[in-house]
Amino acid sequence: METEFDWQQMEGWSREEVEWYAMGPFDGGIPGTVRRVRRVLDVSQRGLAAILGVSQSVVARWETGRTSPRASVLQQLLRLAGLGSRVHELETGEEVEPMRDDGARDRAGRRYPAHVDLYVGGWWRPRGIESTADILGWRRRSRSRRAPRVVFHTSLRHLYRLLDGTPVDHPAHDQLVAEAVHLDELREQRRQRILDERPWFRPPPGWLTA
Repeated sequence: METEFDWQQMEGWSREEVEWYAMGPFDGGIPGTVRRVRRVLDVSQRGLAAILGVSQSVVARWETGRTSPRASVLQQLLRLAGLGSRVHELETGEEVEPMRDDGARDRAGRRYPAHVDLYVGGWWRPRGIESTADILGWRRRSRSRRAPRVVFHTSLRHLYRLLDGTPVDHPAHDQLVAEAVHLDELREQRRQRILDERPWFRPPPGWLTA
């Protein structure tokens, strides 16, 4: 059976694009997705190109697999057609969502590296602080500013993941603050237990209350 071609659609194509198209049919993937969008919108290649502000030959190259649209353009295509995308694990079919947008950032406002796991080490203080009074002072200031001390391991990362599992995502800032507050509560419980068991250890008023 002879294959029929839409020669009007191929107007303006280069010779290479026509030959590539004639080799069809094409698998799904990006080319099939672009064609599906056009079918949902009921527009020609020229019509879709006008909507996107590109040339008709660009859409033709997408549909023949010679090039692919940028991820942002592909998302725009799906939105135009009222469609959505889903990423899933091939083995289990479980959906994998993008990393959260409200994930914790460092003090310069930068996102932490995506591949590291974040932990809370109390409240933030400058490096090199050794004086107990300075540590307590910074603890008070950082707690009032809701500034937890965030750390991550690189060399021991695989060991921590073996013991605790791999976190799904980076925590949000509020979650890190809550963890720092929880560490304060645990430290106060230990301190109170020690004082109850050894009352002679009780320090002067105001000591270790930060």
